[in-house]
Amino acid sequence: MSAPSTVVHLDSLPRLGGLYAQALGRQAQAVIARSGRGRRLPGVTQEVGGVQVDPGHLTAYQHLLGERASDVLPAGYVHVVGFPLAVSIMARADFPLPLLGMVHISNRVTQARALRLGSGLTVRAWAQELRAHRSGTQVELVVEVDDGAAGSAVTPAWRGVSTYLARGIRIPDLPAAAETERDSGEFPVPTAVWHLGAGVGREYAKVSGDVNPIHTSALGAKALGFPRAIAHGMYTASRALAEVGPRRGEAYTWSVEFAAPVLLPGTVNLAIDADLDAGAPVFTYRGWGKKLNFTGTVEGE
Repeated sequence: MSAPSTVVHLDSLPRLGGLYAQALGRQAQAVIARSGRGRRLPGVTQEVGGVQVDPGHLTAYQHLLGERASDVLPAGYVHVVGFPLAVSIMARADFPLPLLGMVHISNRVTQARALRLGSGLTVRAWAQELRAHRSGTQVELVVEVDDGAAGSAVTPAWRGVSTYLARGIRIPDLPAAAETERDSGEFPVPTAVWHLGAGVGREYAKVSGDVNPIHTSALGAKALGFPRAIAHGMYTASRALAEVGPRRGEAYTWSVEFAAPVLLPGTVNLAIDADLDAGAPVFTYRGWGKKLNFTGTVEGE
């Protein structure tokens, strides 16, 4: 789908802490009849130009996720750059789903070319594809990030489509989302094992700005229906991308499906299978603990 033609230009990227506080205030106002929520998504594209990456922030991200030191922005880091604009769409008063408690269920990034430190970035975001899910209602948030290089008017350097689920929220008469195939549940020998402490959510929140309480607080997670805090989905997906490393090249498609939350503290086994025989490399990865947590691919161009 194309972006809504009505464009709202912002002076700067919004601060995530303020957006979550705003969302908390709205959800705390009794049950402002969820039945009164609309079934339409905001018909706007929000855009911010001239975004500059802070070198220290990039370095902190690289250290936490295991990315090598470079002026090339990892695809997971570009997601971090654009994430506040996506959240600002979900925090709007005319967005039909509650922001807090939203669960990230899948992500697909198409990176046509690498973005680099020092470039002035243009970030745009919009919502699309409101669908009925067996556990509630899902929606896609699209973010595009570009540096104005030749050809970007046709194909942005980076495009991410994140699918989120509002559990237990039902909106009548929505078309149904496509069902994903179930994994076999058979696990190979892991290529890496991650031991994640209780504070991983807070550590990733420092570099991503995503202070959603389901990730940063055991009490906050319990209030929103989880037994304890859960790892950010993009932390686990981005760490898997870092494990693939430079073999992915600078142009690739990266996808992830989240099967079950990673509870903190916890252990994740990771297996990466590389197919290097085709014209472009294809890496398939899976992460699991007691059960499957996520699967994904990195496909080179």
